[in-house]
Amino acid sequence: MADHFSGPRAIADPASDICDVYAFPSPERPGNLGLVLNVLPASAPTALFSDAITHRFRVRPITSVSEGTTAAFDVGEDEYVFDFTFDAPQQIDGTDTLVQTGTCQAPGGRKVTFQVGNEVPTEADGLKIFAGSRLDPFFIDFVGVITTDATGKLSFRSDASNALEGLNALSIVLEVDAAVLGPAAGSLVAVVGETLTSGGGRPIQLERMGRPEIKNVILSSKRFDTVNRDLEIRDLYNEEDTFNIRPDYAGAYRARFNANLAWLDNLDGKTAWPLDEQGAHPLTELLLADFLVVDLSKPFSEDGCFEIETALVAGRPHTTCGGRSLNDDIVDTLYTLLVGGVDSERLSDGVDQATQPATRTFPYLNAPNPTPPDLMARLAAQMPPREEAA
Repeated sequence: MADHFSGPRAIADPASDICDVYAFPSPERPGNLGLVLNVLPASAPTALFSDAITHRFRVRPITSVSEGTTAAFDVGEDEYVFDFTFDAPQQIDGTDTLVQTGTCQAPGGRKVTFQVGNEVPTEADGLKIFAGSRLDPFFIDFVGVITTDATGKLSFRSDASNALEGLNALSIVLEVDAAVLGPAAGSLVAVVGETLTSGGGRPIQLERMGRPEIKNVILSSKRFDTVNRDLEIRDLYNEEDTFNIRPDYAGAYRARFNANLAWLDNLDGKTAWPLDEQGAHPLTELLLADFLVVDLSKPFSEDGCFEIETALVAGRPHTTCGGRSLNDDIVDTLYTLLVGGVDSERLSDGVDQATQPATRTFPYLNAPNPTPPDLMARLAAQMPPREEAA
């Protein structure tokens, strides 16, 4: 799943577990950047945010500096940070109702206060804010992904079920006037979401997310990586500064990318991405720079995820805003790119939309399911017998 349960730490601390990050030009208000950070997968509709965690969006201007098999982006030094923190919930006198207040600290130190769950967005200083429980917008044939990994054969079915059907997550939705981003406005920007410890002392980064399925599809499997075969690498990866990967661990990440990308490429029995003489996969460096790429000069598009990166690899101009919209079928897009290569026939996991498609009106996500199903029970019921998955 996109970034749900992406490592031991995320599983142990679900409040800090980033489910998804989305970034797109606003379909409702041109000239604004929409940002969404979802946490706490499979949560109750009454769930509230942890008061011990900072939820962060980081935005930097970027430029493309090379194309083809050495495709890469140059990340600018300017950074625009939006931090969301939450107070401990307070009980309304004489009732069992809990209310929670949050604060967004924008670039320059400006602070905007809002109430969690308020259906009327808070607007101030070029920002529009919503935070609260929402239907999880992600969709995937998780059983097909697991079976593909176990068998080494593409195992998606046309009648597949969305593993996240009817489940909720906690959502932070922020819309930013491009003018707030200063020099970044009208250019390519890189977006990453993070969760960190709050309070006194030095903050500890708990999770980060840029592109979808980097950790759970590309980095999770250990058995093809002869360098780090017994290493659960995702917690280390989550600790990294997206824009400044530690050189001490970069080789471990590259080894895992190279091994698993090569395995994914061969799922159809063909080679779309020949390795170089050192065994490096052509997409490793591009994907290791793990952030969403959005073109703020282009209009909203529902299916732009990976399009800017793919165009860069193909050596042609991109045609969409890129980034990632809430309805983008990124599982199909990712497997098509990694297995078939650029401009290959589209692969499908058989799941084409979420429980309810997102709207084009802020806050875009749908109201939470008041009676969500048990995710673990659902997956246990859907998984094939062990001998079939082997």
